Amino acid sequence: MTILMPHIASRIFDTPLMIEAGKCAAIMAGLGARIVEGGMVIDQVEAVQHIAFANGRPSMGRLGDPLGSRYESAGEGHRMLSTIGSIAVIAIEGTLVHKGRFIGQSSGQTSYEGLQAQVRRARRDPNIRAVVFEVDSYGGEVAGAFDTADMIAELSAEKPTLAILTDDAYSAGYLLASAAGHVVLPETGGVGSIGVIAMHADYSAKLEKDGVKVTVISSGAHKADGHPAAPLSTDTLARVQARVDASRDMFAAAVGRYRGARLTKEAALATEALTYRGADAVAAGLADGVGRPSEMFDRFLSRIN
Repeated sequence: MTILMPHIASRIFDTPLMIEAGKCAAIMAGLGARIVEGGMVIDQVEAVQHIAFANGRPSMGRLGDPLGSRYESAGEGHRMLSTIGSIAVIAIEGTLVHKGRFIGQSSGQTSYEGLQAQVRRARRDPNIRAVVFEVDSYGGEVAGAFDTADMIAELSAEKPTLAILTDDAYSAGYLLASAAGHVVLPETGGVGSIGVIAMHADYSAKLEKDGVKVTVISSGAHKADGHPAAPLSTDTLARVQARVDASRDMFAAAVGRYRGARLTKEAALATEALTYRGADAVAAGLADGVGRPSEMFDRFLSRIN
């Protein structure tokens, strides 16, 4: 094995690292061919694509609305919101991710960061009298979801808001939609999936079949918990399950706060993460009306104006 970049290899191999195993796999997938001739991929570990300041954006974090401030300082604040008359339209589409220095949808993703910047502007702009959230999302990351939903709920307490599903709002997509004053969907649209999911891949049987023995060297009794080179222990599984259950409880509690008597926390939990379509969604309390999205928008526009 020829080491092509020994100065980088020395920082990775045979040296203690304070890094999560999945992130280490991602580094090797990206740099392996530049470090070792022929490349090196840790395919027994699921790579974690966590890039704090991706896409060349400056490392200014997320607190304090840096995204919105950047648009404002560049004289492009007007680009943050799509407006029709005095109504702002904010799209919640695709996979929902925590951070992303962009407004709107990009590469199939909508960032909570971008949504928060838009919601802030809609709240403080006196020319915006109401907000429509156009929703079509199967959900996404837990991180950032509750903060964003609470911000939508605060906006809804100050100005009329309406979530119009152009198709579906599931899981985190529904969490955000439920924070609007009302939720409407087409006959073929769907809502629900009030639950949380986590996955673990156990590669130990495959490794044994391939004649590969992985030695995990770690310090801290729980540092390597959930490592895919070994079966998931009962204790680790119980802790992961507890975290997932707690997140689901938070999800149902948030929906209960937003929907009130229409869908209480207890009723949200009782759905057991089922999904509902059309009139069934209204009957179950997850939505408030069924109709063509364009017609629903026109009605809302007329009422506000």
